[in-house]
Amino acid sequence: RVAKSVGYSNAGTVEFLVDSENRFYFLEMNTRLQVEHPVTEEVTGIDLVHTQLRVASGDPLPFRQEDIRLKGHSIEARVTAQDPDKDFAPSTGKITGWRAPMGRGVRMETHCYAGYSVSPFYDPMLAKLIVRAETRAEAVTKLQGALREFEVEGIATNIPFLRRLCASEGFVNGEFDTAYVGRFLESERG
Repeated sequence: RVAKSVGYSNAGTVEFLVDSENRFYFLEMNTRLQVEHPVTEEVTGIDLVHTQLRVASGDPLPFRQEDIRLKGHSIEARVTAQDPDKDFAPSTGKITGWRAPMGRGVRMETHCYAGYSVSPFYDPMLAKLIVRAETRAEAVTKLQGALREFEVEGIATNIPFLRRLCASEGFVNGEFDTAYVGRFLESERG
């Protein structure tokens, strides 16, 4: 409805927060796909990049909002070249080993490989690890397994931190808010 009200016809992202009483708070709308768009692709079955390009080339949107059905749960973890033990300082150098997780319901988007050099001049994101399952609990378990399988050698990454975070009680139980990671870090430093 937000896009329609301003005559916008293409992919976009509406960001909002939901509080513990299910009240919605609008934040912003971006006229582009967000880094997290694979989560939406996984639960809708819609290739958002392909659809965005088709609409930009003049094709009509091939579906209506009411035609979209959500199926399952999806979670994305951003793997970065940052050292969580050094306050997430950047980590640069050559990746000497790269073992990405695979399997049903596991999706990886990356530009990295063994031999790739991580520069200090760009965003530290190395990969997006996306999982999909029928329930949130199954998706959490799948993400935990994928993070255990994920190995990067030669540089520091946030994978060890993501493993701990995704095993934390608040994350597993879905009891978190926008301040959760800060509290989790404080409890680790404790």
